[in-house]
Amino acid sequence: MVGETASTRATFPAAARLHRPSEYALALKGRRLARGALFVVTTPRDVAAGSVAPDARLGLIIAKRFAPQSVTRNAIKRVIREAFRNKRHALPPRDLVFRLHSRVAPVSLSLLKKQVRDEVDQLLARAL
Repeated sequence: MVGETASTRATFPAAARLHRPSEYALALKGRRLARGALFVVTTPRDVAAGSVAPDARLGLIIAKRFAPQSVTRNAIKRVIREAFRNKRHALPPRDLVFRLHSRVAPVSLSLLKKQVRDEVDQLLARAL
């Protein structure tokens, strides 16, 4: 893309995701940054120990008991990843774990995506 450098482009490489269960466990034992109607965002207490990457990293926990249909779970994950990808350059270098904590209401997929995007944008703004 013309005029963009690799560091300012909104990408989502493997280095921007949490992979190991130990990384998730460290973040879940940490402090809660924000809570919304659907999600809780947590981060490790010690930012230096929790995040080995120079940029923010994302972890997702979308339980089947709160979103029984795979279509719903996958849509939620896509929306969260997209919101994170767009704001990743502005976030501090820490691990963020989004955990679905309440049951998803039976609504249309497009309405659900809008609700999730609005809430995720608010939670990411609080994480700054």
